[in-house]
Amino acid sequence: MNERSTAGASFERLAARGLPAQVHVPSGRVAISAATRTGVRHPGAIVMGGDYQGLGIVRSLGRRGIDVVVIDDESSISRHSRYVAGSFKVPHLRTDDDTVEALLALARRRDVDGWVVYPTREETVAALSRRREQLLEHFRIPTPPWSVTKWAWDKRNTYRHAAKLGIRTPRMWLVSSEDELAAIDGEPPFVIKPAIKEHFFYATKCKAWRADTREELVLRFREAADLVGAEEVVVQELIPGDGRTQLAYCAFFKDGRASASMVVRRLRQHPVEFGRASTFVETIEHPELVEISERFLRSIDYYGLVEVEYKHDERDGQTKLLDVNARTWGYHSLGQRAGVDFPYLLYADQLGHPAPNGVRARPGVFWIRLATDLPTAVGELARRRLGWRAYVQSLRLADVESVFSHDDPLPGLAELALLPYLAVKRGF
Repeated sequence: MNERSTAGASFERLAARGLPAQVHVPSGRVAISAATRTGVRHPGAIVMGGDYQGLGIVRSLGRRGIDVVVIDDESSISRHSRYVAGSFKVPHLRTDDDTVEALLALARRRDVDGWVVYPTREETVAALSRRREQLLEHFRIPTPPWSVTKWAWDKRNTYRHAAKLGIRTPRMWLVSSEDELAAIDGEPPFVIKPAIKEHFFYATKCKAWRADTREELVLRFREAADLVGAEEVVVQELIPGDGRTQLAYCAFFKDGRASASMVVRRLRQHPVEFGRASTFVETIEHPELVEISERFLRSIDYYGLVEVEYKHDERDGQTKLLDVNARTWGYHSLGQRAGVDFPYLLYADQLGHPAPNGVRARPGVFWIRLATDLPTAVGELARRRLGWRAYVQSLRLADVESVFSHDDPLPGLAELALLPYLAVKRGF
């Protein structure tokens, strides 16, 4: 099957079809929306992961009448959305085999041939990329091949390639054993992080650890090496700074250019120091970030949705690359309010419709995820690093809430009920 073949119905007709009916989906089954039952045939979408990030994809496409099925191995808020055509619970999505089998099982049960697949987690990105040729027999897979994705998947590859391009990164040391730590010529504090995030995250629920002394560096390195192996442990300098220094470039990238892009300042994150996820985000203008991000993506011939994370180092005035995420990101629904609907743009391109040329999100639009921003703010207020008036004012600025929506309220209620589960499962 040609992954970018044109659907029978025009894109404009798809957008004008209206909303699918709300469907109750019994546990473990997949329901297909009323839009499909009318006999109008066009490809739908499959979202791998039904948390708030997946919900943003569901709403982006579902509001345009596109059938969306969610596959998840966790309790999912997306299955409660009025815009989801069905949900499918599986035991695991941690390995390549788990992900491929979940998709093929869905294909055996329902007619989803040619549907567009959206990953929301690093391990599903890797699975779709490494098994891409096999999956293209049944689905549209916008995730790039492994020869491209490997530059984002492994931070050692990311930083080495950035260095070749003259793109600044935090100072980094790769050590193969505890004995080599003494050769590190930097000064604490240090950051101890994994080269491959998912191998570390599920064991610790942390993105990185901080070491304020040489002794703590040895202890933390030993712990990390026990979890993921010494060869996967990265030691970095810690760049100081709060949310004003946390930046990101987001795009739908194709043929060496950004069809659509958005630059943001990640003003608050959870946890505060090494955030697993942003909690309060603002769109901004930042030409330097655009230039260096597109230089990196162009050099690896990137295609698809991407978030490139940075931190501005006020000590030397340099903006330094931290991560490249080859998928949608937690706050991507901010783009819909700021004029760039990233999931829909990718869907349109996969169906062979012309991509826009250089569309940019307008600055000054704010996104918040209250479920994690409120506890983050309480901690910052207690430490006197945030004032009450400033926080209340930021709440008034918010244009988009990650989950709560007037036209689709049930996922918000479901998230409230699931907060204890989410806190235990992934620390929110």
